[in-house]
Amino acid sequence: MEFVADFHIHSKYSRATSKDMDVAHIADWAKLKGIMLMGTGDFTHHLWLEELKSKLESTGNGLFVHKGIHYILSAEISSIYSKNNRTYRIHNLILAPSFKTVDAINKALGAVGNLASDGRPILGLDAAELAHIVFDIDEKCMLIPGHIWTPWFSLFGSMSGFDRIEDCFEKSTPKIFALETGLSSDPAMNWRLSALDRFALVSNSDSHSPAKIGREANVFDCPLEYDAIREALKTKDKKRFLYTIEFFPEEGKYHYDGHRLCGVSFSPEETIKNNNRCPKCKKPLTIGVMNRVNQLADRKSGFIPENAIPFKNLISLDEIIADVKQMGRASMAVEKEYRMLVARFGTELDILLKVPVDDIKKAAHPRIAEGVARVRAGRVKVAPGYDGEYGKISIFGKEESRDNSDQQMSLF
Repeated sequence: MEFVADFHIHSKYSRATSKDMDVAHIADWAKLKGIMLMGTGDFTHHLWLEELKSKLESTGNGLFVHKGIHYILSAEISSIYSKNNRTYRIHNLILAPSFKTVDAINKALGAVGNLASDGRPILGLDAAELAHIVFDIDEKCMLIPGHIWTPWFSLFGSMSGFDRIEDCFEKSTPKIFALETGLSSDPAMNWRLSALDRFALVSNSDSHSPAKIGREANVFDCPLEYDAIREALKTKDKKRFLYTIEFFPEEGKYHYDGHRLCGVSFSPEETIKNNNRCPKCKKPLTIGVMNRVNQLADRKSGFIPENAIPFKNLISLDEIIADVKQMGRASMAVEKEYRMLVARFGTELDILLKVPVDDIKKAAHPRIAEGVARVRAGRVKVAPGYDGEYGKISIFGKEESRDNSDQQMSLF
């Protein structure tokens, strides 16, 4: 069966996370979005684990269910440690097939550091040792390096990572078969590194609030079972792992280089011209994802490996509506329009991916339908994100919006 999966989210017990990130709200929003399988996130936190154990029902095949939405047990670990006279900061996503396995992982990691401090615990644990611990407990676990290009906390991060995955995970490297691209890169950027060809590239929301669930996700056509999903990823089977749903990577917070406090945003070429330094404060720039990919790539942009899993860049429906209305995404008018369209057509992802544009045009303002059409065709404008600042994305642009503002006021 075909389904959408978002493996990486956080619960209400993680820092800077909505209080609505509980099992019930996650299930409700997953239905709105059109996601059948959610990661639980944060299984290392004792209070969240209690809620998961009390509210999720086992399906008997390594997954769990609540209110019709399936869950896979997941957690993210932040490892901050010194190795070879350098400090590394690596985030890793762990997927587990049972609460028994989770309990064993928590016992082992609890001996290393304080798991109760945050939903995403920070441990002074070498990523290679983390992998050894997890796979020694249960070979069926999946360890997926998270948002692998983010400057400060990732496998290849410019400020805190490695140049080779083998240097990070050492003897456990062969047991790792999937990597998370993160919001600031898409698969096409990762295809430029031949060293990544064997890995399945997954995309997840890393959501801290219910409305952002599924902003990146994975589409499968296989049995809704832990082992089947694991096998689809491990083998990169294009018949079972169909495609990923991606941000436009420019919208991510670290696509370009720059200094947020100085308002400086540079392409890699501009950074080179400025000797990697901010022209305002003269301090080193935060080197973003595009630049870091350029540093490690051994292929030109546009190369597509033979076994590449396809992807589709999308913008969330509320963002499209907000662009048309020239209002904030959190406004009541945008939410009302969003819920009306979802009620009419089933799910947000159905609207973004499948519903004919003419049908959307009959149910909503024509410019919303046109917005969906433009997103599907990749015809959007983006000011790239940098140094923790999200990119600014526009479908119609200021001129088109200004030309149609009077018409919008009369028709909405």
